[in-house]
Amino acid sequence: MRKLIDVENEGLEKLLGEQVLVFCMNYIYTGKLAGVNNDKIILENPYIVYQTGAFDKKSFEDAQKLHDEIFVMIASIESIGKTDKRA
Repeated sequence: MRKLIDVENEGLEKLLGEQVLVFCMNYIYTGKLAGVNNDKIILENPYIVYQTGAFDKKSFEDAQKLHDEIFVMIASIESIGKTDKRA
């Protein structure tokens, strides 16, 4: 990505503390983005989402609770964004 000026808190860091939906190569996760470093992110209160259902609904059709936190490798992330959809 090219920018005219350096801007802090862009990309993944901009989403710290937010409830996010993470689309990866094999799975979809949701949780609070609690940490970011060069190769992974940490999700607190994470769920693995097997079926999202309609995106205009407030909850996922099938989301299963994981442990208290999980690490997701940045290399496997296809897209990530804020969500208000709940498990």
